[in-house]
Amino acid sequence: MEPNEAIHVESLFSIKGKTAVITGGSRGIGLMIARGFLESGAKVYISSRKKDVCDAVAAELSKVGECVSVPADVSTLDGCKHLAQQIAASENKLHILVNNAGAVWFAPIAEYTEAGWDKVIDTNVKSTFFLTRELLPLLEKAGTPDDPARVINVGSIDGIKAPFLETFAYPASKAAVHHMTRDLAVKFAGRNITVNAIAPGPFPSQMTKWMLEHYQKQIEKSCPLRRIGNSSDMAGVAIYLASRAGAYVNGVVIPVDGGICIS
Repeated sequence: MEPNEAIHVESLFSIKGKTAVITGGSRGIGLMIARGFLESGAKVYISSRKKDVCDAVAAELSKVGECVSVPADVSTLDGCKHLAQQIAASENKLHILVNNAGAVWFAPIAEYTEAGWDKVIDTNVKSTFFLTRELLPLLEKAGTPDDPARVINVGSIDGIKAPFLETFAYPASKAAVHHMTRDLAVKFAGRNITVNAIAPGPFPSQMTKWMLEHYQKQIEKSCPLRRIGNSSDMAGVAIYLASRAGAYVNGVVIPVDGGICIS
């Protein structure tokens, strides 16, 4: 775009006609992003481990736009390959990948199990790397210098500042996702693919249900904006990163937390 070229705001933030894959798309933050993308005119594939849930949510979202269920367990390499193969069987290119699938494990350090640790690391970190790798050919076909393909990783403010809850593997995993984002952003830039991360603060989801039931008032008091996040907050930043407006943003981690990280 030349300096004196007109800027059309409506098209600048449009993702109409783009195709997206969202892991963990059947609930929580993934569902917020999926609905926002669909309402903005994108075609969305949602994936989650439970087929019946994934199918039911996709059917409901199809009332908004074109939504397809592709169940898979992305915490395993085989699951990542299966999901990528299913997408490749239907699409010849992929504009947006949202790596959102996540897990958390609560336990005092003396009781923190190896199984819990591995579940969190495999779901949050391993899946992000291997699914991105498996979908790389489709992402490369979609990207152009002016409008790259997008990888959006969902991290957490717990990967930026230490959480007060005993979730030891979780903050470590999200910090890893943040730095992986930076690493892949540099390595993929020449392929016309940007990689960025969203670091959510407290949002309503199955993962945060227990925390909000016990600590919501305390969390809201600690937040400069005095509230937890909502669907529009999450959809908005994801749409920005996926649209032409975010085409020159690469390798950043955006906290979406009402200012908790800086308070």
